[in-house]
Amino acid sequence: MDKCRCSVKIENLGVKRGNQIILKNVTLTANHAEIMALIGRNGAGKTTLLKSIIGSMEHTGNVKFFNSRGEKIDNPKIGYVPQRLSFDRNTPITVLDMFCTNSARLPIWLGHGKSRTQKAKESLKKVGAEQLINKPIGKLSGGELQRVLLSFALTPMPDILLLDEPVSAVDRKGISAFYNLVMSLRSEYHMPIILVSHDLGHVRKYATAYALIDHTIIETNKVINMLNSKNVQRTFGINISDGEI
Repeated sequence: MDKCRCSVKIENLGVKRGNQIILKNVTLTANHAEIMALIGRNGAGKTTLLKSIIGSMEHTGNVKFFNSRGEKIDNPKIGYVPQRLSFDRNTPITVLDMFCTNSARLPIWLGHGKSRTQKAKESLKKVGAEQLINKPIGKLSGGELQRVLLSFALTPMPDILLLDEPVSAVDRKGISAFYNLVMSLRSEYHMPIILVSHDLGHVRKYATAYALIDHTIIETNKVINMLNSKNVQRTFGINISDGEI
C-alpha cells in the first residue's frame, strides 16, 4: 500500500437512532491530498458521518478505502481529533502518561521507559508540542490540548485524518497555528483530511472542497465556489451583497 496515498469513498450511507433518521443516502468521496470540509446546520449529521467513517457508529451502506492504484484497503489507519475531550481537570495525569498508557502493557506508575518516552517526544515534536510532555492534561490550554490530540491522531501516521470542530476551544492565534500545521501535514504526507467546521471563513481559507450536509449530501463543490452557492447562503443566512464573511 502507498503510505498516505489513500482515498475514501462513501456509498449510500445511512444512520438511524430508533425511528429517527440521522443520515440517509450519503454518497461522498475524499481523495488523497484533499481537505474536504463538512458544513451544515447544527444537528445535520456531520459528526455522525465522521463516526461512521471511523466505524464507531452502526450504519447501512459502505465506507471503502483505496490506495493510489485504486486497490481496496481493508484496514486503513484513521487519525481522529474530536471536538472535545471529557475528563477530570484535576487529574494529575500528564501528557507523557497519556502516551504511555496508550502503548504500554504495565501500569504507568511503574515508570515509562526510555523507548516510550522518546517515541512520545518524537510524536509531540511533529506538532510543535514537545515542551508539553510533562504538563498535566488538566492544565493544558484549548490550543495545547488540540495539539496533543492531533499528535495522538498522527501516531502512527494515518492514511486519513478526521477533524471534528478541532478549534472550537482555541484562541485566534492558536487557530491559525493549528490549521497551518494541518496544511503542512497534508502537503508532506498527501493524506485526505475530512474536517467538520461551522466557520465558513476557516473553510474558505484552509479547505479545498466542501460538502453541505442536512441529513444527506445537499451538494459538493470546490471551496472557491462555496459562497456563490444558494444552498450555502440559505443554510447560513448569508447575503453576499451585504459583504458578509
